[in-house]
Amino acid sequence: MRTDTRTEEIRTEDARTEDARTEDVRTAIEAAAREQLSAVLTPEVAPEALDPDADMVAAYGLTSLNKVLFLTEVCEATDVDLAHFTEHDLAAMKTLRDVTDALTRHTGKGV
Repeated sequence: MRTDTRTEEIRTEDARTEDARTEDVRTAIEAAAREQLSAVLTPEVAPEALDPDADMVAAYGLTSLNKVLFLTEVCEATDVDLAHFTEHDLAAMKTLRDVTDALTRHTGKGV
């Protein structure tokens, strides 16, 4: 019984560590996405002023060309291969949060 309790404690601790790592990765990806989106916007919007839930086209006037540039740069900055995403996936990335979520799911995966 005591061994089972200790095993469960270790599993819980491992899960917490993994959750913390995932959150660290997510935070880094969001920061990179903010930086890259800010860089392609005209007029430029400060990274910290970007609303993660705003539609990037409606709120910031992101053009399709700038979206491609933005996604290419953020994938490069985060070591996520753009090849992971289909045309449908890219079209579904309407907000900064959508981009962050999608890239977080593919962090560390090879082609």
